[in-house]
Amino acid sequence: MTLEIGAKAPDFVLETDSGDQFRLSDARGKPVVVEFYCEDDSGGCVLENLEFTALLPEFEKLGAAVVGISPQDVESHRKFRDKHGLKLPLLADPELKAISAYGLWQQKKLWGHEFMGVVRVTYLIDAKGMIAGVFKASRIKGHAQKVLEATQLLVRDPHLSRR
Repeated sequence: MTLEIGAKAPDFVLETDSGDQFRLSDARGKPVVVEFYCEDDSGGCVLENLEFTALLPEFEKLGAAVVGISPQDVESHRKFRDKHGLKLPLLADPELKAISAYGLWQQKKLWGHEFMGVVRVTYLIDAKGMIAGVFKASRIKGHAQKVLEATQLLVRDPHLSRR
């Protein structure tokens, strides 16, 4: 079960594609977009991360950090980043620490096969560390734009929450 708006965002520390550590609580004081995606270099994940990369300057103007998280390791993230020119930090979660804390490691079904995997959800976390938006990426094209628009509204009025 995914977390809901108004819940405290679970803190996590994960290694980035550049070898640094990213701790969510270190970003307090500004909005943070946490994009959970399924797998490096898969079709939908490429599109989603390219859209977030294209909009990254707009998020930065708002003072918002944007990170992507998937279960692949740092080396896989580096190859994915370099192959597609991605600019947002990609966080490695092979032990499923953040993915599980956010309730996103779930049973999925594709073409009649059931398997465990990451549910594609993006969280908008406010400056106080509370979940202000939950965006299930049922349609990938335009997903990053929706999250940007919610971030713009949040920055204008920090008391607003979006789904």
